[in-house]
Amino acid sequence: MLLARSLRAAAAAALRPPLPAPRRPLSSASPRALLPPPAAAPALARSLWQLGGGAGRTALLRPRRGSAGRVSCGCGGLHTEGDKAFAQFLTDEIKEEKKIQKHKSLPKVSGGWELEVHGTEAKLVRKIAGEKITVTFNINNSIPPSAEEDTQEQQKPDEQEPELTSTPNFVVEVIKDDTKQTLVLDCHFPEDEIGNEGEEESDIFTIREVSFQPTGESDWKDTNYTLNTDSLDWALYDHLMDFLADRGVDNTFADELVELSTALEHQEYIKFLEDLKSFVKLDTESK
Repeated sequence: MLLARSLRAAAAAALRPPLPAPRRPLSSASPRALLPPPAAAPALARSLWQLGGGAGRTALLRPRRGSAGRVSCGCGGLHTEGDKAFAQFLTDEIKEEKKIQKHKSLPKVSGGWELEVHGTEAKLVRKIAGEKITVTFNINNSIPPSAEEDTQEQQKPDEQEPELTSTPNFVVEVIKDDTKQTLVLDCHFPEDEIGNEGEEESDIFTIREVSFQPTGESDWKDTNYTLNTDSLDWALYDHLMDFLADRGVDNTFADELVELSTALEHQEYIKFLEDLKSFVKLDTESK
């Protein structure tokens, strides 16, 4: 098992793209900021947008030629027929998204993890035998951009729209009661590992970077040594993965984190649509 995991880790490392700067977690208890992944291509078009091939969205947002479509109501605000159509579209879109919403409330992660959510950021906390383990992730830009291309190529007109999956980068912090240092491990989900459930010995997430940071300080020190696992000894990498597994961060945890992140991302997406609808209707309702 050790050799199999080592060979897999080495192969994944050889294909892994250049790493972004380490992310910084942020929570009410610790004001560290967990930066989202670099901006990627737009995520999948959802429900009505995708079923309509994107044409409906484009038509709604395209300016009308020859007429601005403005309506004067004496309030000084800009009103257009496009705004009215946009608001109606959002109403229908929200209904469709709520209809396919899998979780009405966020799913729990087994193993005694406590969940804290601050907007798009979530933190899982677990305390065991003199240690505190926290796992922090942000759902922004967490849907792989390649999923859009795969869906457009594979989906047939009569097929149901595939479920979007959020696979965010996440940071694990291990704090021991009697030390002034925190062990920080920056992890991510390689795209080629997601969904490979048949490979029993394969880890569905990998460690990208490891460092020590001062416990209790608001900002991480960039001057502290950061170990990149691309050049890491295979045996040391395996021990680090076992270290995480002993503290509850294993494949089962990673699967449940993906389910939680996907539910949170969908929840935030619906909230965004509702906020956008309210913003657009501020003008259309006064017509």
